[in-house]
Amino acid sequence: MAYLNRNPSNAAVPVRIGLIGSGWMGAFHAESIARRIPGAVLAAIADPNLESAEALAGTLGTAKVTGDAADILADPEIDAVVIASPARFHSALIGQAAAAGKHVFCEKPAGLGLEELDAALAAVDDAGVHFQIGFNRRYAADFQAAKKDLAAGIAGEPQLLRSLTRDPGTGSIGHAARIPAWTIFLETLIHDFDTLNWFNEGAEPVEVYAAADALVEPGLRDQGFLDTAVVTIRYSNGAIAVAEANFSALYGYDVRGEVFGSRGMVQAGRSTETAARRFTAEGTSADTPRLNVELFRQAYTDELVDFADEVRARRERTAPAPKSFSLTPGADDARRALAMALACIESVQQGTPVAVNAVPVR
Repeated sequence: MAYLNRNPSNAAVPVRIGLIGSGWMGAFHAESIARRIPGAVLAAIADPNLESAEALAGTLGTAKVTGDAADILADPEIDAVVIASPARFHSALIGQAAAAGKHVFCEKPAGLGLEELDAALAAVDDAGVHFQIGFNRRYAADFQAAKKDLAAGIAGEPQLLRSLTRDPGTGSIGHAARIPAWTIFLETLIHDFDTLNWFNEGAEPVEVYAAADALVEPGLRDQGFLDTAVVTIRYSNGAIAVAEANFSALYGYDVRGEVFGSRGMVQAGRSTETAARRFTAEGTSADTPRLNVELFRQAYTDELVDFADEVRARRERTAPAPKSFSLTPGADDARRALAMALACIESVQQGTPVAVNAVPVR
């Protein structure tokens, strides 16, 4: 990764991390901790589905497996937790982990409501532990390069911003009936909201207007599963942003961001695995990623490197390695993005623009 500075000299005593949730994303984080994070150890895995947790632990050589997250939180040998459980448990687990003195990395969203999240983040403040939210795009090399340019004023004052997420599909979402309602805002576009906030740092989102529908799976509209959305966001500095998402990009996983400003434009993201292209009689082609962990594999790894470095620095009472610009997404970033997602849900329901409750109350 280009702009995250590591300090391996502090890695003599490993950071012991417990994983809560061994599903698809949790399993990927577990592998990263066990095999790709310098100075970190996957010390335990907790999941009510013991069979899943035990299978993952067996693959990675993790000795401690439990069906109850409380066992991890009560373990004095564990420094930190990575929360990858279903979103409805996130706020409660953040609060419990903080109360137990554990540093917390939580997958997005950090909660499903502002009241529950504020309580959890208040517990983080009271305990003085490190909190990080899983907005991995900040750690992708091209998004960091764009942020570096923006911080240097290359684009000038932001005027128009854009972010998009197109999940790969085949024209039908076979598992859609199992996906919670409003996922497109709470789980998908929440990444775009954080990217836009980060790119337009210093300004607050003040209003959103969202339009969404079930265009890929119209039969699921009545169940609240929407697969296509466009959001217009107004910021306190006058900038206007657009975020869009769709769950059926036939060509592959596609994530991009852009800032147009008074002095120029900065772009990040791509829809291909590499910059390589083929030029043949059949036309021009390129390999495209089919999974988020393919497109952002290094970013998912580096966000946990950053987390482990921050935990180690706090444990050893040393200054963390300096970064070229604001990077680590924390409590205010988690709340701001969730407030935007919730305002989008309200906007779709009402058919009107909705103010964003972005200011923390703690």
